[in-house]
Amino acid sequence: MPGTVLVTGGDRGFGLGLCAALLPLGWHVFAGQYLSDWPELPALQRQYPETLEIVPLDVRSMESLHAAADFVQQRVGALDVLINNAGVQSETIYAGIRSPQNYEEMHRLYDVNALGPLRVVEAFLPLMDAGQGKRLCFISSEAGSIGAAQRTSWFGYCMSKAALNMAVKILFNDLRPQGYTFRLYHPGWIRSYMHGQKAVEAHFEPEEAAALAIPILFGTNADENRLALIDYDGKEWPY
Repeated sequence: MPGTVLVTGGDRGFGLGLCAALLPLGWHVFAGQYLSDWPELPALQRQYPETLEIVPLDVRSMESLHAAADFVQQRVGALDVLINNAGVQSETIYAGIRSPQNYEEMHRLYDVNALGPLRVVEAFLPLMDAGQGKRLCFISSEAGSIGAAQRTSWFGYCMSKAALNMAVKILFNDLRPQGYTFRLYHPGWIRSYMHGQKAVEAHFEPEEAAALAIPILFGTNADENRLALIDYDGKEWPY
């Protein structure tokens, strides 16, 4: 049965697509908003004024996350599902090792993509403890797979997603015995705004990617006691 769900990075792209897909299914959606001037999320809220709530949220700031958690606590008192979707990409992907590396920018990628979800779980875990679903979802990438790595650059992004995968595994070891279930998901190449502009050459529109993701993120695994990195086709990727 639908319940309460928080989606980080709900402003646009895949996060917005997930929000738009969950609302007709009856979920009460809290959409994390980083870009207050981006119009699509407020437009979606006008369609679902009772079940879509916009929450200012910056995954790099514990102050922002605690304020968001307080807001959700006051509104509903519990969360059933948490989708860690917020992520960033940058032009650092094109710099091979014979080029100067932008380490400051790589730190930003790591801060958002790897540490951000960890902060989110820390801030919202009391609300998840009070919920019925206890489902933690993390949007990762095949770019974080060491076993399948073929790129010759992309240092900051790939390393940040590999670090995310490790963080999820540690959380799994801790929280699975407490009744939590996990989804570590690679959504494919989406026409999103991770570079700042829409990646029109990508494979999936956000709504298409969301339709593929919902059955995996919200479905039941045969073995919930085993963490796996799964993609939109149901394929498992090596760590």
